Amino acid sequence: MFWDLAFGVIGGLGLFLFGIQIMASGMQKAAGDRFRRILEVLTNKPVLGVFTGILVTLLVQSSSTATVMVVGFANAGLMNLSQAISVIIGSNIGTTVTAQIISFKIGVIAYPAIGAGSLINFFGRRRIHRYLGQTLLGFGLLFLGMTTMSSGMMPLKDLDAFHRLLTQFSIYPILGILCGAVFTALLQSSSAATGVIIALTLQDLIPFHSAVPLILGTNIGTCFTAMLASIGANVAAKRAAVAHVVFNVIGVCLALILLKPFTDLIIETAATVPRQVANTHTAFNILNTIVFLTFLKPFTKLVCRIVPGEDEKIEFGPKYLDPRILKTPAMAIGGAKKELLRMASIAQDMLDEAMEVFLKNDLKKIKHIEQMEELVNGLEKEINVYIADLSQHSLSQHQSKKVAGLMSAANDLERIGDHAENIMQLAEIKVEERLPFSEAALEEISEIYEKVKGMLGRSIRAYEEEDKELALLVIPEDDEVDEMEKMLRNRHIERINTKKCYPHSGVIYLDLLSNLERVADHANNIAHLVTDD
Repeated sequence: MFWDLAFGVIGGLGLFLFGIQIMASGMQKAAGDRFRRILEVLTNKPVLGVFTGILVTLLVQSSSTATVMVVGFANAGLMNLSQAISVIIGSNIGTTVTAQIISFKIGVIAYPAIGAGSLINFFGRRRIHRYLGQTLLGFGLLFLGMTTMSSGMMPLKDLDAFHRLLTQFSIYPILGILCGAVFTALLQSSSAATGVIIALTLQDLIPFHSAVPLILGTNIGTCFTAMLASIGANVAAKRAAVAHVVFNVIGVCLALILLKPFTDLIIETAATVPRQVANTHTAFNILNTIVFLTFLKPFTKLVCRIVPGEDEKIEFGPKYLDPRILKTPAMAIGGAKKELLRMASIAQDMLDEAMEVFLKNDLKKIKHIEQMEELVNGLEKEINVYIADLSQHSLSQHQSKKVAGLMSAANDLERIGDHAENIMQLAEIKVEERLPFSEAALEEISEIYEKVKGMLGRSIRAYEEEDKELALLVIPEDDEVDEMEKMLRNRHIERINTKKCYPHSGVIYLDLLSNLERVADHANNIAHLVTDD
């Protein structure tokens, strides 16, 4: 009996989780990359942030994933605490939709959904059709997993110990909450934990009053993933994760105080236990959201007291590109230059952090670098569009040259961002494959990096101050970097020939040198813009 139970539950849970993953992947691909920007744009007002959290959670099919994304945005400075809290609140509501769907006894559609989804995914000519087929396939696998889990749990009906445990949950709700929290933390998915609970109710293995504490516990357990993601992150990211914990813990405490009227209300909403359990999950999060939206400002202050420190926020999108001054070219060029220098600062930070990841094996900064890369790419597009609009107005020859220089510099900075991202990816390979690097190799990398870093900083300062003398000092440094790169390459080849270097590490080393040399080339291009002016 034990093995039948274990295989049925584990196999069904595996199908359930795989179904969610497949369905989420199909929905995300169908939506394109736009859903990643939803979090950044539609969160200016708390209510909008809540609906944004619901929408994103529906797309990724996981409140934990949505919350980790929020922590990442907060860590990148693209979202303040109030925005993060509103999205997290919404994600809690969004994750209840899965529970609502699986609480209906529509397992009969599992096989037709799998068959139809597979055919559409296999024979679909357009990508959007294949993605929708993948979504349908995942939907079918989810229901098949639920059916398998539910059937696999039937032997529990004959276990007296199991029934005694469920009785304890009714008598001591805190015990049920702790069990639900631990189970969800282990699965790292509140949807999966809720699915298991509903599967138990489908076989009449668990009464409603025993299921409620478990459901409340899943809301606390789902915070575990976000807390892990915030380790080593900045103050804003830690606050976002703590806000998720505090929101759910306080909500569960309120539900415990009002447990009797709350459960009496839920019982009236449906005739079957699975539906009542799903409604408990949804009602808890909706009521909790209403309470916290009402007290959003004091809640935000509370989180700031729990996690003290300065909350830094980088504004997404341009700050200085004002379309109202396009008719005054001199002012518009000045604004575009300010935006370019802001972009340059971000590109420099990207390079610094990418090299820190490489030299210190600190992968925690990867998410931040990726967000900064998106920001740099977006600023380059915005600057080019703004300059294109400016070019439609009457410009002097000198102004036309400055405009062309701005476009060229924006392209160079965007490419520097790309090279920083390449270095980050090389660092990932280095860490994940545990590639050894000798002290000599790391010292050489640090030496050329410091040279390139100084060159880039001086070229940007020369551009900012229009300092031709400084720019003329930067230009010869490009040849110095080229010579240094050749010398280090030759040293490395010598180490390979004498078998002092691990070949796979050597490939990473050479790629890193190449990327740093290319950064120096782009810094040189920016310096030339100053001397040619």
